[in-house]
Amino acid sequence: MSRRSTLRHQPDSATATFSTRSNSLATTKNSIATKRVGSHSNDIVAYFHDEQVGNYHYGERHPMKPHRLTLTNHLVISYDLHKKMEIFQPRRATDEEIMSFHAPDYIDFLKKVTPENMNTFSKVFSRFNVGDDCPVFDGMFDFCKIYSGATIDAARKLTNGSADISINWSGGLHHAKRVEASGFCYVNDIVLGIFELLTHHPRVLYVDIDIHHGDGVQEAFYTTDRVMTVSFHKYNGDFFPGTGDIDEVGSGIGKHYSLNVPLKDGIDDESYIYLFKAVMEAVINSFRPSAIVLQCGADSLGCDRLGCFNLSIKAHGECVRFIKDFKLPLLVLGGGGYTIRNVARCWTYETSILVDHEVSNDLPYNEYIDFFQPDYQLHPHLSGKVENMNTKQYIRNLRIRVLEHLRFLNGAPSVQMQEIPPDMQGFLDTNDEEEAERQADSAKGKETKEKRRGREHDNEFYDNEEDVDDVEMDVEG
Repeated sequence: MSRRSTLRHQPDSATATFSTRSNSLATTKNSIATKRVGSHSNDIVAYFHDEQVGNYHYGERHPMKPHRLTLTNHLVISYDLHKKMEIFQPRRATDEEIMSFHAPDYIDFLKKVTPENMNTFSKVFSRFNVGDDCPVFDGMFDFCKIYSGATIDAARKLTNGSADISINWSGGLHHAKRVEASGFCYVNDIVLGIFELLTHHPRVLYVDIDIHHGDGVQEAFYTTDRVMTVSFHKYNGDFFPGTGDIDEVGSGIGKHYSLNVPLKDGIDDESYIYLFKAVMEAVINSFRPSAIVLQCGADSLGCDRLGCFNLSIKAHGECVRFIKDFKLPLLVLGGGGYTIRNVARCWTYETSILVDHEVSNDLPYNEYIDFFQPDYQLHPHLSGKVENMNTKQYIRNLRIRVLEHLRFLNGAPSVQMQEIPPDMQGFLDTNDEEEAERQADSAKGKETKEKRRGREHDNEFYDNEEDVDDVEMDVEG
């Protein structure tokens, strides 16, 4: 794998450029690289996509559009990136695999409920958090099985050593809880993928760059030291899901293995990249994972319909490049993203990064080229639309506070591989004190959810399918 030149990093500068990194980082990457799968010079990249996954429909006024996955796949193919990867048609996850994390009664509900019979299940809608954000739609459980099966298969490629990097852009649905849907997510494929990785890897690092806190994954692994979760997200106590405060650090043996980086509106490329690199270098040095899962939610881009950051596609992609350069087995997933043409651009660009292939800024012709008018560019201007409330002092202080949490890790935990529970039930069983702490930290999110239930925001739901992408033509310029 070719390495890019290493430049010096200035730790006190909140305006470090994309290419900067510390001297110790090169040493860290070189020492970790010896654990990389295989001795080949180029990464083996496995790409998972099911043509049907983009055909599901949450509802005409719902912001989640699975069609973004079809747009992404067509761009990937149009750039000939598929020729640099091993392409796989994923199988659907089995009920047993899904229930390795999710409660059987919840999964039984997802299997049985349909738009035609949903009235007969109305009494349990509140219990399973089904409603406006998480509607019942045709083929809902099949949709869940497709994206979850792809994530499990992608993780399995890493565990059996047949790939260095696995990509599933349909995955990354990080809000789903063990017994309820949340934030457009029904089955938490990320947890299922991490379960698969834990069968072979002592320590797994989860990194989330969605604008929303990765609450479902954090909650699943809140009491274990074998999975460390790191989430970069907007947080003000009210923004969905309402969790992700810097003081949410885990409980029991998992204390200090949850790390949250709460950001304010309008963060720009330089501040985000500076903070991301400083935090992730320290995390990987301290935790020393043997595999990484990277959730690449694209709602952290500027001009996203549900977002409020100013990130460019290049900055978002730089996070992917930075993590990739550690040369650890890497599972790359999608996530949020609601301006769908920018989602497709972002994930296509990040696919090019993962296969080490530079692509033109001019989009190649494809069946969906009209979605990308008027500029037909891979990198439209997305920055500067929202005032940046993250001052340089705030970013510096946040970096200091986040890194202080890492001092409590005292090096990587020692894990005996034979201790891995075959059914992963050990991660779901907690004592009363640990469970109380976990529930206390998630209570903020539940309160926020209740406030939002039945409340419709101007930028969240739309009148018809014509809103797919036309309305934001004037915001990219």
